[in-house]
Amino acid sequence: MAQLKNDLLLRALLREPVDRTPVWIMRQAGRYLPEYRQVREQAGDFMSVCSNPELACEVTMQPLRRYKLDAAILFSDILTVPDAMGLGLYFAAGEGPRFKRPVRKTADIRRLKRPDVERSLAYVFEAVRTIRRELNGSVPLIGFAGSPWTVATYMVEGRSSRDFATIKGLAAENPEALLSLLDTVARTTTDYLNAQIDAGAQAVMVFDTWGGALEGDDYRRYSLAAMQQIVDGLTREQDGRRVPVILFTKGAGAQLANMAETGCDALGVDWTTDLATARGYVEDKVALQGNLDPATLRESPEVIRQGVAEVLASYGNGPGHVFNLGHGITPDIDPAHLGVLIDAVHELSPPYHR
Repeated sequence: MAQLKNDLLLRALLREPVDRTPVWIMRQAGRYLPEYRQVREQAGDFMSVCSNPELACEVTMQPLRRYKLDAAILFSDILTVPDAMGLGLYFAAGEGPRFKRPVRKTADIRRLKRPDVERSLAYVFEAVRTIRRELNGSVPLIGFAGSPWTVATYMVEGRSSRDFATIKGLAAENPEALLSLLDTVARTTTDYLNAQIDAGAQAVMVFDTWGGALEGDDYRRYSLAAMQQIVDGLTREQDGRRVPVILFTKGAGAQLANMAETGCDALGVDWTTDLATARGYVEDKVALQGNLDPATLRESPEVIRQGVAEVLASYGNGPGHVFNLGHGITPDIDPAHLGVLIDAVHELSPPYHR
């Protein structure tokens, strides 16, 4: 494959010196871009884009044609794993993802099989290979998966949830069954991410969107332990380079200190914890990614620039910072406003690296 021309992201994730802070944006390929909406409309639905390697490549590349980003991220979905496990993923109009066959009983969990991801999710790995060819070494490609806890919430609830009553009930009544489910998902996710790395992903990220719904010991038992299992099982070197691993728990707060002990290379930080505080929690053991409030992109260019300046100042001097939002970009954002953010990072970050 082509020689990597811009490795700022990979170096920053490994806390190596860079001349400016690299920047990419969670959900950078998505509904805020009119060209993405056009592809999705032509494809018919979201999963038709995900499952077509050429279309997945096209929408992965779209933001890179508009902006000077330092990474591409695979266009896919965290629910491809339970879909491969036979739960029957579908998307209800206006209601998000649902499963035809949720797993709510011990018998359901026992019946779950660890799928052959190379076969059942071959379209994802073909998308990775296609994107790497299209990138031609311009920037690294990030692969990703959902955390076992987050994926399990959808598998048990059968859909998005506000209170996670069913899975929390399972945790209270039959914790061993829940741990068995999380183990199966963690093993499958490890296979899935390793196959992405084998296909060409140069960094991987685990999205723990709903870990913040757990507190204290429950977070460590049901969310962090399963992510630790994944980190322990991942391929960490490919083509002579380390493959950095990023963990992101939305709402992690002080749990960042425990997350930093997993052996991951970097932690995503949401906008509710400033980076100075986060850096104190992790004691510079890992890089940090984040963490501008996504709502800032609705404001004026001046406010966006100020927000960028504040995030950079909060992290402070030295290596180990990747600029991002504190969560994904929302569909209502003016694409020009993201351009303001990216330009501001390019302009304002070099003094922090001298």
